[in-house]
Amino acid sequence: MAAEIEANLDHVREEIREACKRARRDPKEVTLIAVSKTKPIEDLRRAYAAGARDFGENKVQELTGKIEQMPTDIRWHMIGHLQRNKVKYIAGKVALIHSVDSYRLAEEINIHAKKNNCIIPILIEVNYAGENSKFGIAPEETEELVREISELENVRIKGLMTIAPFVENPEENREIFRGMKQLSVDIGRENIDNVEMDVLSMGMTNDYIVAVEEGSTMVRVGTGIFGARDYSRMK
Repeated sequence: MAAEIEANLDHVREEIREACKRARRDPKEVTLIAVSKTKPIEDLRRAYAAGARDFGENKVQELTGKIEQMPTDIRWHMIGHLQRNKVKYIAGKVALIHSVDSYRLAEEINIHAKKNNCIIPILIEVNYAGENSKFGIAPEETEELVREISELENVRIKGLMTIAPFVENPEENREIFRGMKQLSVDIGRENIDNVEMDVLSMGMTNDYIVAVEEGSTMVRVGTGIFGARDYSRMK
């Protein structure tokens, strides 16, 4: 399994390099996040040994449990839907919260950032495809939310995130990724105080190559690194 995870990581990194080459981008612009939800700590340690330093988790309880068991130089990413009553458990412990889609959530993050005397970086989650099953704010409402959250003292907007539809052909998501890139550029041009649009978190195992070609700076790859998930471990 260790060799398999290492080989998978190498493969994904090579695919990112090739996608960057086609898009005339520097591969250093793209951060690979190893999405380790439902995976045992042994698998995370194998990925760490193979050079992974950015890990993403969907659930707060799993995230905090793994933080305690893994090296301290890891950058942890909260990529799943975050409930306001769970913010206190991760404040000051994560490098980035990807899934902020309301002012009330950002406000709660700000409260706990102040309590922990820290600044918490966040991304605004955009439901670009308008899927009813997905969280995230509508594209046309994104700039207004960004402006509201920018007033919070201990929260910093670093960019945008989206979860594209699951499709058999990743090309079907190209227009979504292209639209997200344009949205980030448009908001960036507004030069809003305390707001950066340097991060564009989009692309997962099935479509990260297309996402990188369209400007993603963070890809969230789980099964492409660790293999299929065993959800029975979560029960």
